Amino acid sequence: MTTSPRPYALLSVGELLADLIGHHVSNSLLDAQDFRRYQGGSPANMATNMARLGNPTALVSCVGNDNIGRFLTRQIEESGVDTQFITYDPLAPTSIVLVSRTAGTPDFVAYRHADCRIHPEQLPDSLLSQAQLFHTTCFALSQQPAQDTIVDAAKRAKAAGCQVTIDTNYAPSIWPDRDQAWRVISDYCSAGALVKISEDDAERLYGSPQTPDRVLEDFHKMGAKMICLTLGPNGSLVSYDGGAKQSRIPGKKIDVVDVTGAGDAYWAGFLTAYLDGYAPGNCAHAGAALAKMKLTRQGPLPDKVDRKLLYDQFE
Repeated sequence: MTTSPRPYALLSVGELLADLIGHHVSNSLLDAQDFRRYQGGSPANMATNMARLGNPTALVSCVGNDNIGRFLTRQIEESGVDTQFITYDPLAPTSIVLVSRTAGTPDFVAYRHADCRIHPEQLPDSLLSQAQLFHTTCFALSQQPAQDTIVDAAKRAKAAGCQVTIDTNYAPSIWPDRDQAWRVISDYCSAGALVKISEDDAERLYGSPQTPDRVLEDFHKMGAKMICLTLGPNGSLVSYDGGAKQSRIPGKKIDVVDVTGAGDAYWAGFLTAYLDGYAPGNCAHAGAALAKMKLTRQGPLPDKVDRKLLYDQFE
């Protein structure tokens, strides 16, 4: 594990919210009768996953000044994430997402309130200069004022010597203006971002299926330094050095128990390996190892994960 003079391996910025997930399997939210409360939000999940791997991590977020917000902050803190940069909005309640428990793609409705109220004063240069990685998501970028705040902070983070990353988890129901999404994502990637995008994300963002070459070329043109395109059971493709180099990682057959949070687990494994100085292809192997751990168990990852487990297959 490499040491860094910067106190935070990851500064994760964006939504911390409550997922109310159907307790019983249903066809959709139409017939989902009861729900259980879980801590959710991709940036928050990324922060907890990185902390589980032993990375010092902080979350910049906004919740309501209510008991759901306090519950979420407590959950994050218990996982080892620094929560001092989470603010409590006095007017907007904590955001919640209702999700059906279904065999296929879940039916969900997002009730967005406090999560998008991230303001510039939460991301001063003094904080950005303390982090190795600055991470966000499309959900976080989809509404103001968080949108402008995060894009501006990403550019300042780059100037401060911090590597910018994004999970391009675009969903039209969250961000209906696709043209605006392209502009904002492009602006963010221009800070030399490390990009994670799945085949499904790309199809939603483009509005139709695309070839991997087209996706990789477009994101490099935006300024992305490295792109990891995940291909579900077919593994992943990592493109770097401006697209001059690629690593293809084949998929492995596994018995899936729970798909929730697999993408966040993958990217946490990938970025941990990146921080530890591994080559792009090995970063993807590390990501796949943590995703497999998540996919083959119900619920979240264990409280502590030995990062050496990420590297067993190639050391």
